[in-house]
Amino acid sequence: MPFDAMEDLPDDALLARFADGDGMAARLLTLRLTPRVMAHAYRLLGNRTEAEDVAQEALLRLWRQAPDWRPGEAKVSTWLYRVVANLCIDRRRRARGGNLPLDAIPEPEDEQASAAERMQDRARADALQSALDQLPERQRQAVVLRHIDGLANPEIAEIMDVTVEAVESLTSRGKRALSALLAGRQEELGYVDER
Repeated sequence: MPFDAMEDLPDDALLARFADGDGMAARLLTLRLTPRVMAHAYRLLGNRTEAEDVAQEALLRLWRQAPDWRPGEAKVSTWLYRVVANLCIDRRRRARGGNLPLDAIPEPEDEQASAAERMQDRARADALQSALDQLPERQRQAVVLRHIDGLANPEIAEIMDVTVEAVESLTSRGKRALSALLAGRQEELGYVDER
């Protein structure tokens, strides 16, 4: 099957094709899932290098799981988000007490933005990440999945293995905590009302 024709296949079908030895299906699935997995891991860890390691490990686990995958039982993306979250939680637990210095986190390059815009974007991202880091694990995970990764509450509930009501409670408390942590920083971060 040509690459273009495979682009419309759902994740489950691509994973099944990979399990049958189709390398092109693995390539397409990797291209499709890696950006989401990387972004999710980065938001949970706040470190690009660690997020790359987690993304790679999560995808390796998916490839190992492929021959035993049971379509319809869970969505590939849901399973992968859960694996990423668990790997991130494990890494954060191991790292407690030994945080990396901020200088060790490489700044993402953006050719389109000016230096001032990049600095402001970085300040905003750092402020958000710093605030996220202060949330309890479950609140941080729920807020990231809902408001940054854009997942629906039922899918988040499945990933976190909690009820939809628990997700709503966790995201609500997490948003309130973030608001309190970021209160008074609007001007500093360039969020000024233009009246």
